[in-house]
Amino acid sequence: MTITVRKASEADIDIIAQALIEGSRGGKKIGLFDLVFNTSDNELLLGHLKRLALTTTKSYCHFSNFFIAVSGATTVGTICGYEPRIATHEIFSKALEEIGFDETYHERIAAYLLCEGDVDNKTFVLDFMLVKPEFKTIDVFKELISKSMLTARLKGYRKVQTSVEIGMVETEMIFKKLGFEVIDEKRSEYYKEQFDRPGIMRLQMIL
Repeated sequence: MTITVRKASEADIDIIAQALIEGSRGGKKIGLFDLVFNTSDNELLLGHLKRLALTTTKSYCHFSNFFIAVSGATTVGTICGYEPRIATHEIFSKALEEIGFDETYHERIAAYLLCEGDVDNKTFVLDFMLVKPEFKTIDVFKELISKSMLTARLKGYRKVQTSVEIGMVETEMIFKKLGFEVIDEKRSEYYKEQFDRPGIMRLQMIL
């Protein structure tokens, strides 16, 4: 199977919205965006996330931050790679405002904010990786992550990080196989109560 990776376009909005939902839930019933939009209705969430990925304000959820893996004419996966110094929390709030949501979501995601890692301005971040079940091979993950890291290098970054919920063993092992190392973790009973996971770990690779 030959895999190529390209920048996402507006035409890829369906898999991007799906990646945002699945990436934030991580196999759980509830994820970050369920709380941000105060709903767990998949159709409603997909609609909100598609609009969020297409806003004029370029938050970390914007389609322009995504890469798409394809095999022939088939889309097989996606990953988000963004610059935290540009795609800040303030920018995220502004993008939400653009589609009609205010900042009251902060209260609902308090448990997440307790375990969120601190990322400096010299770090490039990977998130929301999704590969369709029938295409889940280490080669597909490698191509997506490698393309993202190439973009990071071209932008002058020397560190790439990702966050994984403690207990997401498969995702953790994929990143470790590709050269990432755990640099820290944050645990919280409040987080465990809300998300049924102990907390969040950060993994990093030096380019």
